[in-house]
Amino acid sequence: MSDPRTTPSIFTRGAVDLGALRPASKPAPSGPAGAGAASAGPAASPAPTGPGGPAAAVIDVTEANFQTTVLQLSMTTPVILDFWADWCEPCKQLSPVLEKLAAEGGGSWVLGKVDVDANPRLAQALRVQGIPMVVALVGGQLVEGFTGVLPEVEVRRYVDAVLKAGGVEVAPPEDPRMDAADDALMSGDLDAAEAAYKKILAESPQDRAAESGLAQVELYRRVAGADAASVLARAAADPDDLEAQRLAADIEVLSGQAPEAYERLVAAVKRSTGDDRDAVRKHLLSLFAVAGPDDPAVASARRALARALF
Repeated sequence: MSDPRTTPSIFTRGAVDLGALRPASKPAPSGPAGAGAASAGPAASPAPTGPGGPAAAVIDVTEANFQTTVLQLSMTTPVILDFWADWCEPCKQLSPVLEKLAAEGGGSWVLGKVDVDANPRLAQALRVQGIPMVVALVGGQLVEGFTGVLPEVEVRRYVDAVLKAGGVEVAPPEDPRMDAADDALMSGDLDAAEAAYKKILAESPQDRAAESGLAQVELYRRVAGADAASVLARAAADPDDLEAQRLAADIEVLSGQAPEAYERLVAAVKRSTGDDRDAVRKHLLSLFAVAGPDDPAVASARRALARALF
């Protein structure tokens, strides 16, 4: 199994026959401390109460406990699977975001962590071709997922979609126009997503969600084909290489390191002048748009930018 690029690729998984992974008969319910359901080290959270009864927010998933723990649990509580490995650097960027959201979920869903090196047959059965990979189980059936590292705002949207699929109460339904635009973005059709977001903004110029979506389209286009390790090394070697600093910030945002990206570009603003400074400032504002104005990290970075400018 190869280590994929940091730049995420979105996909929609077709139906996968899980018959071979199901138990022959209905198993006895496993308790929260059942075999294989131990928390995943320091990232695990106390056991909250979810729709299906007590369940850990984060559990270790193995070939041995998949049938009795994961499939059974998914009948009452959505389970989002995070496929990872020790050697996978992007996994170390995505997993903390998923673990944070699982803890915030209060038991409305469970994060199942799957070490692909320790569970190769499970990874093969679920068609894992690259990691990090995220897919969900609702009612014993797979639902759409993604590979690579996404911004936290996109991971939150994905979790909301899974909860809706599982019949869990979430935020009120969004504008159908936004649903279509987000679907295009999640499927990787950037042209269609851009057109949809622009149409929404033409009709509703103050629509923050559409602004965020359009900013994400631009972000994905900027990082297309970029080698994350090379870009970050180039930026570290030459702080005055503003092109490298901007692209490195893009990669950090996609890797779940938005505060570090903002700090990088604020520092670049301080080091630059004239048109170069304005270009960095505008780039930073575009990254703010990805997260949205309510993000605490954006509010803090805006204050730092104002100090750098004035």
